Amino acid sequence: MNIVLLVGGLLLILLGANGLTDGAASLAKRFRIPSIVIGLTIVAFGTSAPELTVSLSSALKGSADISVGNVVGSNLFNTLMIVGCTALFAPITVTRNTLQQEIPLCILASLVLLVCANDVFLDGAQENVLGITDGLVLLGFFAIFMKYTFAIASHHPQEKEEETEEIRQLPLWKSILYILGGRAGLIVGGNFFVDGASGIARNLGVSESVIGLTLVAGGTSLPELATSVVAALKKNPEIAIGNVIGSNLFNIFFVLGCSASVTPLRLTGITNFDLWVLVGSGILFWFFGVFFGKRTITRVEGSVLMLCYVAYTAVLIYNI
Repeated sequence: MNIVLLVGGLLLILLGANGLTDGAASLAKRFRIPSIVIGLTIVAFGTSAPELTVSLSSALKGSADISVGNVVGSNLFNTLMIVGCTALFAPITVTRNTLQQEIPLCILASLVLLVCANDVFLDGAQENVLGITDGLVLLGFFAIFMKYTFAIASHHPQEKEEETEEIRQLPLWKSILYILGGRAGLIVGGNFFVDGASGIARNLGVSESVIGLTLVAGGTSLPELATSVVAALKKNPEIAIGNVIGSNLFNIFFVLGCSASVTPLRLTGITNFDLWVLVGSGILFWFFGVFFGKRTITRVEGSVLMLCYVAYTAVLIYNI
């Protein structure tokens, strides 16, 4: 049964990603909205819906390590594996604004989480807890991010024609239908995949923190992977990059913010090693974009990002 859920979930995710990408890109072209804004909002929120569902349900069920591990692991998967894999299919061009603003904002989000999750080191507490106050702080950052995103739309209402000419223009009703249908497919498919993967992992006796950081994180990030690869292949790199960055910010600021606001999240299996790797992955992403390839994540750089994720996963497995 677990294998059936895995395969069925994967099929729904792939179909949903294709529909969401087509609908969002068409909507952006119709209303002259920059693709980066669509990627940071509609696409990112849609593909992050599985993370929100899993983290909230895990928090309410008292499985804080799965809740936090899901977010940390998903963001690592997004930055290292998804960007790397997408670059292998089609090198990703990164805009100057993304390098100067959006990626540093992702690094800041990781640093904020690192600070909030270090009560023992910073305050001398008995345990590390993401409490209600931490959750409200994260939601405050999310509000700032949303204000910034809409400011982009108001200041840059139009894209260059060459950036949108390859996007297929759909009727408005069909664009909305594609977005809603794709999002539904991603949510249902993500849940099926996570249930199947978690069932298999628990049968093998793997800890909750490792499940959250690897299988659950990878499963809930499959929508981002599918969406970014499809967007890159369809010559819309801004949606591919915006999807990853928006999902990372959405995961930390909104998903963890909501989860911690609902119930305190006590961290036992999530360590500073995991959080520092998260910070480092964002810095590496920014470094590649700034110093190599003329603001392009090349296939070689994509391979390095993927190898970094493989190395991190190997360390987790070794320490089980």
